[in-house]
Amino acid sequence: MSITRMETGQRMSRIVIHNDTIYLCGQVAEDANADIREQTRTMLAKVDHLLEQAGSDREHMLSATVYVRDMKDFAAMNEVWDAWVPQGHAPARACVEARMARPELLVEISVTAAVKK
Repeated sequence: MSITRMETGQRMSRIVIHNDTIYLCGQVAEDANADIREQTRTMLAKVDHLLEQAGSDREHMLSATVYVRDMKDFAAMNEVWDAWVPQGHAPARACVEARMARPELLVEISVTAAVKK
């Protein structure tokens, strides 16, 4: 059994790879003061970067859990999500309304992916 932890701090690792499965910690927007579309775009750009760092990409996502502060933003978040997910490669996904660590955050995502071979 092989476990690799990347960018590990006291509280969490940004990436954990167990065998050929990649687990990303929750990702939020670059600018917490932006609207839901921009927060979603920059959050997904972080996912792209971390997946690349871990040896994967969005076509190899297995699952995603999306947390939105308010379900009124669900449709706008999905507009960005739908444009970002490659056709035919949608992961298993859940989306829930949740309180965020900071009130200005509108969306957060946690992703599991397979290592690209």
